[in-house]
Amino acid sequence: MANKTISVSTSMLAGAKVTSDIRGHKLTIDQPQPAGGTDEGPTPLEYFLFSLAGCIQSIARIAATQQKIEMRGMEISVDAELNPAGLLGKDTEDRVGFQTITVKAQIDADLTKAEKAEFLDAVCERCPLHDNIRLETAVNHSMT
Repeated sequence: MANKTISVSTSMLAGAKVTSDIRGHKLTIDQPQPAGGTDEGPTPLEYFLFSLAGCIQSIARIAATQQKIEMRGMEISVDAELNPAGLLGKDTEDRVGFQTITVKAQIDADLTKAEKAEFLDAVCERCPLHDNIRLETAVNHSMT
């Protein structure tokens, strides 16, 4: 199967608000007011965690359909810890990104607890965002 390129473009004018139109969906990233934003949308870090949860759930739906599992629903919570010093430009021994990310899932399906855990493991192995977080991915940046 051929590689697929997924592209997103964003704009930021004055202030902290970042906007994008992705396939007709208007998205806004912003910062809370105490951080200099207008709180018109989630922060980039919140969107990142939302994207991880959503990707796992999307892959779970595909896998459940393929395996003929009646998955009535799935709830995911994601908690992540980071030291904000680096992103604020302060010296720190910690990396700038998340130190830990914890994903907790509840699956509503007629599976045993062990089968649900095995299903979640298999889904996370298929999830592109889970893979990008877990394994090193080259990230290139440049001026245009």
